[in-house]
Amino acid sequence: MSANGRVLIGIPVYNEEETVSRVIDEVRRVANVSQTDVLVVDDGSTDGTSQALVGQPVHVIRSAENRGYGWAIRHMLSWAAQHEFEWLITIDCDEQHEPASIPTFLKAIEQDNADVISGSRYLESRPEDDAPPVDRRRINQLMTTELNRCLGLNITDAFCGFKAYRVPACQKLELDRDGYDIPMQFWVEVAEAKLRVTEIPVRLLYPDENRTFGGELDDHSVRLAHYRRAVTEQLARRGKAPCPEVDTALTS
Repeated sequence: MSANGRVLIGIPVYNEEETVSRVIDEVRRVANVSQTDVLVVDDGSTDGTSQALVGQPVHVIRSAENRGYGWAIRHMLSWAAQHEFEWLITIDCDEQHEPASIPTFLKAIEQDNADVISGSRYLESRPEDDAPPVDRRRINQLMTTELNRCLGLNITDAFCGFKAYRVPACQKLELDRDGYDIPMQFWVEVAEAKLRVTEIPVRLLYPDENRTFGGELDDHSVRLAHYRRAVTEQLARRGKAPCPEVDTALTS
């Protein structure tokens, strides 16, 4: 057990039959399983993911339908609170996050007085980093800049899902987004609650360049507008003005 309490490692999955067993094995290998628990949220998978999870030494929650990435994150935070975990570390199952970085998060939990320890793929440049899709990098830059200017944050990667959350501190956040726009709502709430944020570098990986968001969000202009709308709506709920926009030009 860490000095700061019990740690839960949460893995959201949706149609990840090819990677889920491998990711769980690696998570359990690098994390001290006597000090951490693992929760997998199967968000309505329709492939062989559910079968691959049978017999795994982890907690499993299954949704009968696909509710979205944001729903999975919120559900993990709620589950962690209900089971009295002090910390939740979230790691994606598509192998864009390296389980080998989990000990770095655990060390930061023990040494840092933060409420959110957020992985950043852009805090440090590494020779072994993959090149991100141009539209994803540009949208990340735009939204990170707008959030920093508007909310007084100092982050370098607004979208990285590799995070450690201090569960009691995050219970005060008003989160209800189900989709990929959950990070936008999250950062507005983090600033509103004045949570302490630290970033740590994680490797930039894109093992499947053809992986898509699905539907209209595959259009980068629609996706950017979707993210900005989430920020604007959450600020309005808090009685705040919209964030000023920066240059929206995207290179092809």
